Amino acid sequence: MLRYALKRLLSLLLSLAVASLVIFFVIEVAPGDPASFMLGINAQPETVAALRSELGLDVAKWQRYLDWTGGMLTGDFGTSYTYRTPVAEMIRDRLWVSLPLALYALTLSTAIAFPAGIYAASRRGKPGDIAVMGATQIGVAVPNFWFAMMLVLIFAVNLRWFSAGGFAGWDTGVWTGIRSLTLPAISLALPQAAILARVMRSSLLDILGEDFMRTARAKGLSRRQALWRHGMRNALIPVLTIIGLQFSFLLAGSIIIEQVFYLPGLGRLVFQSISSRDLIVVESVVMLLVFSVILVNFLVDLAYALVDPRLRART
Repeated sequence: MLRYALKRLLSLLLSLAVASLVIFFVIEVAPGDPASFMLGINAQPETVAALRSELGLDVAKWQRYLDWTGGMLTGDFGTSYTYRTPVAEMIRDRLWVSLPLALYALTLSTAIAFPAGIYAASRRGKPGDIAVMGATQIGVAVPNFWFAMMLVLIFAVNLRWFSAGGFAGWDTGVWTGIRSLTLPAISLALPQAAILARVMRSSLLDILGEDFMRTARAKGLSRRQALWRHGMRNALIPVLTIIGLQFSFLLAGSIIIEQVFYLPGLGRLVFQSISSRDLIVVESVVMLLVFSVILVNFLVDLAYALVDPRLRART
């Protein structure tokens, strides 16, 4: 197990190194100069040059890359060009919105998908299976921002159970913060639950047709007992992959939902930073999101080894 974990850790570190190179140089070659953008089109060249020097933009790109990556290793993400505040503080403040939102949405997605997938697999070809698969097809086809607008129309405008947008803040109480994130979490969770339910159903159907499941039934176990004792653990391997990818997507890909609900999260921060050419913020946030994706995949690989001992035996 230790050897397996070390190999995956080495792969994680190499992936982070490559990702940092790609992120930095792709963003740096994008057209537009932050200093010129901040001063406007009528700024004098001397003023632009002075601001570039103040922001550290007159240093060679390779030196800026080394300073940036070296700072991240110590928790220093640099200073925002626009707000002149440490990027680490900006990320920390926004992370307290995006991370709970992603975890909330993933919890809802899993809570919906597992029972739906198991129910559909246990009633293959019957009306219950057809109904669940029809609902999941709609969930996959409809974009999450449409769900968001419908939820706002129904539960915020008509019923007035929730606010239409904004975030009350955790200092006003945990329940108040959760209420602010409920509609965004549901709109993020529904499409992901549809995908996860279909994967859960397919995985269980494959397992139910295996010889060891027939052997378990032949030994006297009921269909339900065989499913829960032997089928679920083997069916979880592809499901874990989807859950890991979904968490990464929910954390990194909620820009549109944060715009719809006007949430001060990482997605909105990236959108605002791109608009203002605040490159250091964009680079740092994207790198943090990439790190979260790679870290989640690393943890999923370790979960594989715990669920399926055959993976440990191959290393």
